[in-house]
Amino acid sequence: MNPLHQIPQINYSYIVENYNRICYNIKDTTAKYRRPDDRVEIMAVTKTVSPDAVNIAVRSGIKLLGENRVQEFLSKKDLYNNNVEVHFIGKLQSNKVKYIINDVDMIQSVDSIKLACEIDRQAEKNSLVADILIEVNIGEEESKGGVSTESLDGLIYEAAQLKNIRICGLMAIPPINAEEKLFFEMQKLYNAYNEKNIENVNMSILSMGMSNDYQTAIKFGSTLVRIGTGLFGLRK
Repeated sequence: MNPLHQIPQINYSYIVENYNRICYNIKDTTAKYRRPDDRVEIMAVTKTVSPDAVNIAVRSGIKLLGENRVQEFLSKKDLYNNNVEVHFIGKLQSNKVKYIINDVDMIQSVDSIKLACEIDRQAEKNSLVADILIEVNIGEEESKGGVSTESLDGLIYEAAQLKNIRICGLMAIPPINAEEKLFFEMQKLYNAYNEKNIENVNMSILSMGMSNDYQTAIKFGSTLVRIGTGLFGLRK
């Protein structure tokens, strides 16, 4: 096994080396396929990762964290470095929105109008406007969340009517070893909605790509990649 994919204990240099390697790969891929001024943000996915390890990543340069589980996030959030942004990226039940609405900067995994309405309701209750992404099930996998491409248009237009949310882009988790055409399909969807100029829809984020496919995602327009294993090592 590649030693970069092992992390038996919290190791500062291990995380720093991985972060630097990821930064190099992003810079190299961006130079090959994107415009010089295109920016790709790195999210550290923190599922099962200790706050100490997360804070090492933040000190290394990470400015954005991705949380998958409500309960785990609530148990760790007060231990995180303050100078960091947090997005919720996991499957979110409507009845749990109230627990995170004031503590996350964005909810990326919105895949139904029911969830969008509950986020809107909780945001209004807390006198804020919640930033969201619409999650697309681009690989049509039953095991994954996300709205189908056929239902995407209806969800975006319906959610855009809600006054206490702001649609900031799209999120997708392509299948493992997915063909490039799926990444291209997401890029086309993202660009198409960018051109429609829908009120309350600002397509500024395409969240696509994880540890095994982030370079392919960048090739096809991703603006935000979500890295867990590649940064922290295999999960327990």
